[in-house]
Amino acid sequence: MKKINVEDAVGMTLCHDITAMRDGFKGAAFKRGHVITENDIEELLNIGKKHIFVWEENAGEIHEDDCALRMAKMTAFENASCGDPSEGKIIYKADVKGMFRVDVDLLREIDSIDDITISCIPDHYPVEPGARLASMRIVPLVTKESNIIKAEKLCKDKALFRLLPYRFTKVGIVITGSEIYSGRIKDKFDPVARKKLEYYPCEILGTTICDDDLDMITKAIQDFIDQGAGLIICSGGMSVDPDDLTPTAIRNAGAEIVTHGVPSQPGNMTLISYKDDVAILGIPGAAISLPVTIFDAILPQIFAGEKFTKKELLKLGDGGLCQSCKVCHFPNCTFAKY
Repeated sequence: MKKINVEDAVGMTLCHDITAMRDGFKGAAFKRGHVITENDIEELLNIGKKHIFVWEENAGEIHEDDCALRMAKMTAFENASCGDPSEGKIIYKADVKGMFRVDVDLLREIDSIDDITISCIPDHYPVEPGARLASMRIVPLVTKESNIIKAEKLCKDKALFRLLPYRFTKVGIVITGSEIYSGRIKDKFDPVARKKLEYYPCEILGTTICDDDLDMITKAIQDFIDQGAGLIICSGGMSVDPDDLTPTAIRNAGAEIVTHGVPSQPGNMTLISYKDDVAILGIPGAAISLPVTIFDAILPQIFAGEKFTKKELLKLGDGGLCQSCKVCHFPNCTFAKY
């Protein structure tokens, strides 16, 4: 675009909105794309515009609205939608309840391109319908088309964003401990787990209470697998005591342990494993006494159908410490943004 005197602009196309304030009115006196006429000159001068910006032929530049539209197209993803550009930016919002994912490395590569800015909520973030997910715009009014082309090429074979809706899952709960099995004390984990599971589309197949017996615990896990469970939650026997048998029982059931222990508190001793596509979790006792633990942070990914990796879970170290706020705002807080 180029800057020219108003008197010399007749017949040229305005490349940006011109705002006016007069007699209680504030808004666009002239819209982008307007072709300047002789009659416009006096009004432009009256609102303080001695110069305007018009398009140059073959300048290789793109307006911010067009950039926003192209960035929205190159990053388009299922279960989310966006409207028209507003003030040069476009915002994606969630259409469903689920877990938001972002390719952080790709995002940084795109944002390193001159003039381009894309921002979003953190990776692994649980969202409700209508939640703001990502915003994109260029910094100046126009940018070189080559910048947008660079970004489009980066997104050609990669998905920058995903929104994974929660999948219906059958769930089994296994609770261990001789003191509970014998009836000496009442189990407190089952109501906690069931309350957390109410948020997700699931069917709870049942709760099995086991003695401190390796074969009994292993059989309870296998029984839920045979019933079609996609998630089995085990509680009790998760510490480092020699007679804590739950991790061994999970292994004996044929599960591959991704990790026993995560760099996060509360919930350090959490175990995450899989037998084929069945997620089997070992949840420590902190989940009973505290409102939020790592248990709450990993459930969205389980129900979104994505398997954890050790490398991914190591990211919990940065942000894995709960601040134990008097009023809990999870997930709108620093905890477990991995």
